[in-house]
Amino acid sequence: MKNILILGAGLMQRPAILAGRELGYRTVVVDGNTEAVCVSLADDFRHIDLKDKEAIAALALELQKDGGLAAVFTAGTDFSAAVAYVAEKCGLPGHSFEAAMNASVKTRMRACFEKGHVPSPAYRQITKQTAKQELSAEKLAAAQYPLVIKPVDNMGARGCRMIRNSLEAGPAMQSAIENSRTGNAILEEYMDGQEYSIDAAVYDGTMTITGFADRHIFYPPYFIETGHTMPTTADRKKYLELVSAFALGVRSLGLTRGAAKADIKYTADGPMIGEIAARLSGGYMSGWTYPYASDCSLTKQLLLIACGKKPDCLEKNRVALPFTPPPSCVGQPEPFKLFDMPCVRTSAERAWISIPGKISAIYGFDAAAKVPFVRDVLPRSAVGNIVVFPRNNVEKCGNIITVAPTRAEAVAAAEAAVRSITIRLVPDNAETDRFIKGIAEVSEKGFPPSAYPLAAASQKAFTAFCDGAPDIPADTAVLGLLPACLKEKAVAELRDWNYCTIQQTIERFDSICPEHKKINGAYFWKALIRGGIQGALYASDCR
Repeated sequence: MKNILILGAGLMQRPAILAGRELGYRTVVVDGNTEAVCVSLADDFRHIDLKDKEAIAALALELQKDGGLAAVFTAGTDFSAAVAYVAEKCGLPGHSFEAAMNASVKTRMRACFEKGHVPSPAYRQITKQTAKQELSAEKLAAAQYPLVIKPVDNMGARGCRMIRNSLEAGPAMQSAIENSRTGNAILEEYMDGQEYSIDAAVYDGTMTITGFADRHIFYPPYFIETGHTMPTTADRKKYLELVSAFALGVRSLGLTRGAAKADIKYTADGPMIGEIAARLSGGYMSGWTYPYASDCSLTKQLLLIACGKKPDCLEKNRVALPFTPPPSCVGQPEPFKLFDMPCVRTSAERAWISIPGKISAIYGFDAAAKVPFVRDVLPRSAVGNIVVFPRNNVEKCGNIITVAPTRAEAVAAAEAAVRSITIRLVPDNAETDRFIKGIAEVSEKGFPPSAYPLAAASQKAFTAFCDGAPDIPADTAVLGLLPACLKEKAVAELRDWNYCTIQQTIERFDSICPEHKKINGAYFWKALIRGGIQGALYASDCR
């Protein structure tokens, strides 16, 4: 039996391990973490750091000699270049190592885009040495804010943030450099527009779109994806321009056989590419939401391509797309024959997040799973874990995935399921206290946000109420004590990051805490507005 070598044993690699076994291959999985969640699924697990491409290549050559090696593969990791390196060493199909490096190092990527006339933001590289120059008074005064800084070689938005003014520049650059494996960052102009995530399969001179999702990004100065929904709501004109810009970007990087994944925006000037990776997307898109929405096992199809075979589902069901270059690319030749694998239903993914602290209890997983159209409830945090309000996309607490006949049903189900889950925090915690008090770093003004950001007039009325707010008697239901200033329509319609209104939050509190001690009224209501149900529970639990 031939082997497939899979880089990574985390949850994002589960579809690849299962698909490899379904195709009749022996799965050999490598990861530097022996406790990774999918270690037990592998036919053969090897403890190798994914950064050690030479050790992985040595293993691949050993497998090729002993029993045969059909393919090297990854999904949702930073290590597509290692996959290409090993495949090239073994003479296996795949993107070239050079092309994969172009798609892994953001400065190389931008240079390829420039050379290929692909729309993308202006940029420059930042190192520890040049950061000092960038922070000179002259440079800061001349900068055109907002800007975006990110590590050149990381994913999941780690170390990535917006720079809105000169006060934010130093800490933002330091964070980006610290989150880079090579100590390099990239400073870019900010692209303003709706963001999309697109997956594609590239082979034999063709490029097939295998997932096109609307991304939902919030909480500046960071870029936190609270979920995605597919198919997109982009109109046909935008869709074709975005796909065509993506194809031009893929060609400029030299990607020819395997997966490609784009983060791309539609701006006032048309499409602009944020990034293109030489792998399938993470974030549950390629392995979960797209297969649910399309009935196509995308990971299986890409494994077939990596094995040098024809992807049967794509070959049978794809439809041709016209090459429609955006205005900035008119005149460029068609880079690939373009195709689409359309969705037949809607799938939505939504995350639940937490304020800072330590988890003492979690409620609602069963209720979330029972919401109609919910397919998966995927926790990432457990009792005893330290949690934060996310500054990147690996710090969220869990994800819900739904699939439904219509977009409205899929989105409503995902939000209802997230709303069902409540994380309770250990009382008397310094980080939670700091959050409840609204203390923020100078370089992070407005972050983390309040659960319910009150407009000026509502804030004035709320402050006046809190100045004389009575204590909440022990064992008293709080819903009947809701102050008039929080019943006003504009306030009542606010929803927190987990999709709860103020009334729903109080109802949840009364359900979880029918028995409670006397609570300081002003502190309770302030904690609720600041931290939602977590703030309310924390106010009740603290001494």
